[in-house]
Amino acid sequence: MTTSKEQAAIRKVTMFFREWDQGSNRARSRMLTSFLRKHTGKTCPELEKEFSQVASLFLARLTSWTKLTYMSGTCLGLKLRAVGVFLSASSNYRYLIEFIEVGGVLMLLEILEQRDISEEDKTEALLLLQIISNAGQKFKELICESHGVNVISECLVKSEVEKTQETVCSLLESLAHSNPTYQSLVYKSVISLLTCSSPRAQQLVLQTLRIVQEIVKTAQPCIVEPLLDLLKSFHLEVQYDALQLIRDLMQYEVRGILLRGLVALLKPTKEGIQKTMICEDRGISRMPERLPVFVQQGAAAKAIRTLSQESRDVSQDLLSLRVAHHLLYAMGNKEHTDAQRQASLALEFFVNMSPVVEEQVRKVMGTTLFDLFVRDAEGFYLKIDDVQADTLLSNRVDIYEDIEEINS
Repeated sequence: MTTSKEQAAIRKVTMFFREWDQGSNRARSRMLTSFLRKHTGKTCPELEKEFSQVASLFLARLTSWTKLTYMSGTCLGLKLRAVGVFLSASSNYRYLIEFIEVGGVLMLLEILEQRDISEEDKTEALLLLQIISNAGQKFKELICESHGVNVISECLVKSEVEKTQETVCSLLESLAHSNPTYQSLVYKSVISLLTCSSPRAQQLVLQTLRIVQEIVKTAQPCIVEPLLDLLKSFHLEVQYDALQLIRDLMQYEVRGILLRGLVALLKPTKEGIQKTMICEDRGISRMPERLPVFVQQGAAAKAIRTLSQESRDVSQDLLSLRVAHHLLYAMGNKEHTDAQRQASLALEFFVNMSPVVEEQVRKVMGTTLFDLFVRDAEGFYLKIDDVQADTLLSNRVDIYEDIEEINS
């Protein structure tokens, strides 16, 4: 027999369900607001006690209403946050299964695909997907099998809201962890996001890719081109995170491709300069079309110096790629002083490292100019005239055979 206290609780729940079933959208919204205020953060046993062991009936009602009305956008965020009370509750396995069995994952993915749904509501849907993903491997696989990786990635491409971008990256990272069947798919999708246009999104993707790279333990060659292209960014934080990822990739099989790409960027082709688009940022929209290429040139020189200082193997590989010739060329580029400065600092390292490089660079510069370079590599670009710059641009340094002879 039930006690009088239990009977009173059952009557209370029955009245709640009757009010819900007969209520208008406004009434239900009011009920959800009260529900969130009272029950956010509660555990599964606490929710069951509050609803007299039939909390699942309210979750079913809430999910059904959301599925029927999400296209209209009416208080969608409120509904999703209410669902989140159940899915995020401690000991929530039962609620997760019930939500999934009625098509909850597909509903959340469909919400992400809708053009007219707000970014805030999409963020709530992403947060629910992350709760599901964090619940274990089979839940991650379910999201991936539902084409969720593509839908989630596309959400970041179209988003201009930082919170949404951050949530997408956190979700993709979650989908990569402990998901051997689909981690490669997630990895390739994150690589594809390197081409997104938002600088903040680019930074988040780079940070996520570093984490996913550690998970997959192998690098795809398709990562090289979009990664090097980010060195054109006028945003220093994007360049910084790109350099960190390049450093990480030195231990993978793409090292050679990356190093060749960096060296090639020191001497951009005329075609590459002509194809560069004007940056779309408001503050720099009037800059010359070729400027992003020269920014990339300077970033490549900085990367080469950093990588060479950290690894002798890398520095030897770069010497074999005739890096001194390309650095001298970049030093003669008076159109972008930072590219000159970075190239000069990188060349200083190689001159100090290799007598062969020192001899060849001295021949190109002449004794007077070389002594000026040695005394102040960082400020060297400020002290050369146009004739001297042309000398550097037209240099013919080729030390490959000498280096091979030394290494043999």
